[in-house]
Amino acid sequence: MNRDELLARISVDPKICFGKPCIKGHRIWVSLILDLLASGKTAEEVMADYPGLDRDDILACIAYGAELSNDRVLEI
Repeated sequence: MNRDELLARISVDPKICFGKPCIKGHRIWVSLILDLLASGKTAEEVMADYPGLDRDDILACIAYGAELSNDRVLEI
């Protein structure tokens, strides 16, 4: 799957989850998946916790996060 196909799996709708980016067809925030991965969970563990997700959903969240990091720098 290419980057555009992955990003198409993410939706932003002000009427769903307060407009936070979510995996299409789910009310699972991209930020939640990224936080789980950052805390050390594997993609397999995330998919076990959220059985409706597949590997491309996880990759879509990573691709979305990568796109955001292209546009700004976070001061730490």
